[in-house]
Amino acid sequence: MLLTGGLKSLLPPVLRRIIRLNRLNISNTSGMAEGYKQANVVILHKSLADDFEKFCRANDGPLPLLYRSQPGDWKCPSLSRDSDIRTDCLQYRVYEHGVCTGSLKSLKEYSEQLKDMVTFYLGCSFSFEKAVQSAGIPVRNVEQKRNVSMYKTAVPCYSVPPFCCNLVVTMRPIPESKLEAAVLATSELKEAHGAPIHMGDPGLLGIQDLSKPDYGDPVQLHPGDIPVFWACGVTGAEAVINCRAPLAFTHSPGCMFITDLKNNNVRSLRGVPQVHCISQNPLHFSIVSAEAAQKIRTLETLIGIDPGDRGIIHLQRQDELLKACLAISHAQSVLITTGFPTHFTYEPPEENDGPPGALAIAAILQALEKEVAIVTDQRAMDLNKKIIEEAVQLGILKKPIPLLSYQRESADSALMFLCDNGNSGRPRYDHLIAIERAGMAADGNYYNARKVNIKHLVDPIDELFLAAQTIPGVTTTGVGDGGNELGMGKVKDAVKKHIKNGDVIACDVEADFTVVAGVSNWGGYAIACALYVLRTCEIHDRYLRKAVGFPQLSKKMVWLSALPSVSKEEKLLKTLVRHGVRSGKTASLEMEVDGLPFYNTHSLMIENLL
Repeated sequence: MLLTGGLKSLLPPVLRRIIRLNRLNISNTSGMAEGYKQANVVILHKSLADDFEKFCRANDGPLPLLYRSQPGDWKCPSLSRDSDIRTDCLQYRVYEHGVCTGSLKSLKEYSEQLKDMVTFYLGCSFSFEKAVQSAGIPVRNVEQKRNVSMYKTAVPCYSVPPFCCNLVVTMRPIPESKLEAAVLATSELKEAHGAPIHMGDPGLLGIQDLSKPDYGDPVQLHPGDIPVFWACGVTGAEAVINCRAPLAFTHSPGCMFITDLKNNNVRSLRGVPQVHCISQNPLHFSIVSAEAAQKIRTLETLIGIDPGDRGIIHLQRQDELLKACLAISHAQSVLITTGFPTHFTYEPPEENDGPPGALAIAAILQALEKEVAIVTDQRAMDLNKKIIEEAVQLGILKKPIPLLSYQRESADSALMFLCDNGNSGRPRYDHLIAIERAGMAADGNYYNARKVNIKHLVDPIDELFLAAQTIPGVTTTGVGDGGNELGMGKVKDAVKKHIKNGDVIACDVEADFTVVAGVSNWGGYAIACALYVLRTCEIHDRYLRKAVGFPQLSKKMVWLSALPSVSKEEKLLKTLVRHGVRSGKTASLEMEVDGLPFYNTHSLMIENLL
């Protein structure tokens, strides 16, 4: 038997020859033939080959197709010279009617059956290990002399009958400070599965226990390591099992076919990827291109002007809009709240900053096929119902939005509202957004900017945001322009120091992300635009769909048409005026918001954001 120490520097033809002679005392090919592509192998009857190729094309993250052979062809000239797929993997698995019936060192005894079978060579993450190490990132499974950990997930692949299965992933522990470097090192290597499909808590993929991989070996995380998951070619084996073919073969997980191809012919994705943490509980990171991130920073800068000269520059934190929208982008169900009854001597007491921004967010969420609902004060239900109905008639919303109210009836009312039967493991919403919503101050009261207590007009929706802090997987965003809005507790110290009356009016309730704008509606418009930017970013789109299925860019025009426009917002403001909803600063029933004219101020902001 040969020792394994020098295998990483041996050339592929030499390694294949040694494997063919059964001279290796190793269990996997991780770390071997550094810098050369390795391949997963699936061998199927020729009658299934066309459908399996379609399945690979539809799920090219886990199944990047390197080569498809002709029936009975044991060679793959475009990948290697002098190879024989019957003997050149360390170990094979045999499947009969979807059941693994054994492992073999050679398939030569099946030579007659193989004459009617087609071999698929699929990219493998072992191919990128050298690139990861060259970026100064430890590869823990190689350090620990173990096979990589592989797990079945709850993520369904795109089905092409008779092939359907859930995604299989590999996991590599990566130090948190090296996450972006790991994404950068692998994102271009599309034929080796490309960038990770998930970073953070394995439970978000449906993986319950990292110490019990479905394939391969458990790999120990070091302190500060984050579990990082890449799509895995063993997905092909799961598809073989589910199709229940009378006879099929794959490599044994970790026992790859080693090709003669170096890892230098890559297909480029647009832009350099960036990594951002979007949740601490559960821990979750997301990916976006630098180009898309810069666009969103530009949106954040545009809405950050201070036309009322309130001092909001002191409340702003860079990249809050980006991180909020990344979190919303990952959410499936979003709850929005708005309503600031600042005009307590009028009926209705609401101001017209807030509802337009809330509906702009709701419209893009509908277009992105997310569930969305609005919660507001019980006394304002009829008004909001009319506004939503007219927003549908005006074409702002695709369909009516469920309208809810919240009252505190017991200590667990908020938990019961947010979760099925109050079970924090089953939240109804992934993300809560408050936009220009009256926020509770430290003394338990609610104040307008003039320090008037309006608590009698405000339902305790803040409790939902407080409860959300205790529910794993639920994140929150607050949008405001003065510091007294729900969610602004994150910047309350700055509010107390820099905003007029801030020591009294500052909202005490935090959101995970705080979007500060000159006018809160602008924050809503910016969120809508940022969600569009993210969804049209190839790097983010691939991460969202876990590299299975197809890009959704065919829906781009639907998303675009859902964005706010000067025409839509003009009609909506006229609707609000007709219902007696007044400008915040002046209580005027004119075409203005927060005392600023719609034309040439708000209309210009909408145009600039678009």
